[in-house]
Amino acid sequence: MASHSQSFVQIPAVKFTKLFINGEFIDSISGKTFETVDPRTEEVIVEIAEATKEDVDIAVKAAREAFDFGPWPRMPGAERAKIMLKWAQLIEQNVEEIAALDTIDGGKLFSWCKAVDVPEACNILRYYAGAADKIHGNVFKTSRDLHLYSLMEPVGVVGHIIPWNFPTVMFFAKVAPALAAGCSMVIKPAEQTPLSSLFYAHLAKLAGIPDGVLNVVPGFGSTAGAAISSHMDIDAVSFTGSTETGRKIMQAAALSNLKPVSLELGGKSPVLIFDDADIDKAVDLALFGILHNKGEICVAFSRVFVQEGIYDEFEKRVVEKAKTWVVGDPFDPKVQQGPQTSKAQFDKILSYIDHGKSEGATLLTGGKPVGKKGYYIEPTIFTNVKEEMLIAQEEIFGPVMTLSKFKTIEDAIQKGNSSKYGLAAGIVTKNLDIANTVSRSIRAGIIWINCFFAFDIDCPFGGYKMSGFGRDYGLEALHKYLKVKSVATPIYNSPWL
Repeated sequence: MASHSQSFVQIPAVKFTKLFINGEFIDSISGKTFETVDPRTEEVIVEIAEATKEDVDIAVKAAREAFDFGPWPRMPGAERAKIMLKWAQLIEQNVEEIAALDTIDGGKLFSWCKAVDVPEACNILRYYAGAADKIHGNVFKTSRDLHLYSLMEPVGVVGHIIPWNFPTVMFFAKVAPALAAGCSMVIKPAEQTPLSSLFYAHLAKLAGIPDGVLNVVPGFGSTAGAAISSHMDIDAVSFTGSTETGRKIMQAAALSNLKPVSLELGGKSPVLIFDDADIDKAVDLALFGILHNKGEICVAFSRVFVQEGIYDEFEKRVVEKAKTWVVGDPFDPKVQQGPQTSKAQFDKILSYIDHGKSEGATLLTGGKPVGKKGYYIEPTIFTNVKEEMLIAQEEIFGPVMTLSKFKTIEDAIQKGNSSKYGLAAGIVTKNLDIANTVSRSIRAGIIWINCFFAFDIDCPFGGYKMSGFGRDYGLEALHKYLKVKSVATPIYNSPWL
């Protein structure tokens, strides 16, 4: 394990710890706060103002006022775009500080945050800024004496509930298209990782986003999240997180004002590695697929299926490579895996590892905490895993791989689909026929052929089955924050229809 050190990066002081409502940082009504903890050290970073139902009510009122009477939905899309582009520019100017916040708050690799996550936030903003002035309806060729056309109008006040594993990217995957559409919003970042969201709110104000359009209310799911989901004056909710919480959000939406919801939920993604695969490449993909971001990824390749012809060699090489994986301080540029985000997640992962051993799976490597301080866990690989085992069925959300073999293409497809989830899947093969057949047979929202984590802003992303519905990214994400209105006008004495 790489040693903890303060010498890699100058860690900034946290500047923003209060709720951001109607353009101002304010205390919660109750005066309550909660601790946000550094998973590297298990020490409290700062106390954060805790939003409850009353604070959410105030935030929604500000968002409603901004939507019903403010300039944001009424200004030309090109003007919204200018402000969004300014926001992206301000983020770029603060990349080091923001990357450090996500590292101390969530245990994410500083190098990855700086090189990928924060630049991706800017790219997402610019993509949707480019779409803001291209929102339009249609004119219909009717069979009656009517001039009939449609408008695309912003849905209204949106509630965004953000997960803790990618606090920056998920913030902008939801906020940027909603802003481009002309919506106002209330955002609840995960209680584990609120720091970057509050910093983004500060920069949004500097960029010129009008007061009330963007409100950030850190708090807990059972209070602030529940208040957003059930609020009668929120017009839509977008959520990324667990399937269990997604059910509660759907139920709250149904029992309140029947607001539409978009849910990107859990995953138990398979990667299917065929006999013709380059074994070294397959090992690299499979390991990166489960260990990237310490396994705290909804699309993680947690179920690895290898065709029996290369299984033994694959198992040998993947175990050897896992043992060389560097776990330690996420500010250290040599480190490949930082700490799990929270004590609760750390304990949950270790509990699943215990389940795997007690159910009879064979532990090939890992399975233990690393060091005496911080939420670090060894890269862990199980084999002899049966489909009915807990570790094969439930989302662990940690650096735990289950490794199994298959015989035929049909066998691989059956094993790949043997999950209640359907978020992502991988295929490793040189055979185009296999790639085509399998990619069309696996029920998942995105299929990666000889790659992993191959996202693009223009490509919609979401799940099948219990991995949810609705899409982030692409123009499909923009459209979920728009409503279609049809307008009809009679035509009299027209020479044509």
